[in-house]
Amino acid sequence: MRLIKSFGYAIAGIAVAVKTERNLKIHLVFATIAIGFSFFFSISKTEWLFILFLIGGMISLELLNTAIERAVNLVTEEVHPLAKQAKDIAAGAVFIFACLSVVTGLIIFLPRLAKWVGL
Repeated sequence: MRLIKSFGYAIAGIAVAVKTERNLKIHLVFATIAIGFSFFFSISKTEWLFILFLIGGMISLELLNTAIERAVNLVTEEVHPLAKQAKDIAAGAVFIFACLSVVTGLIIFLPRLAKWVGL
């Protein structure tokens, strides 16, 4: 029963983040686009694995970033250099993974898009 409750807490956390976090909504829009492109261009199984791991990693990192921001805000309302660093470092992790995701997406989809438009 505790295991089922823990799944419920996880889903509730995801739902709150989806409702309240602009950046997570942006990531979900791009994830939907990537999945649509993946179906449209019939990418390989290996490419699917990359796309799915990148989407899962991106959403997971954004959720962790949100959790860190909220925990820091709970501890202090004042602008403290360490609080700022914690938030900035977490945001940096999201940014690095987002860049990796974009580059990987370009590697997978750009040749297909170019061929599709006749370039």
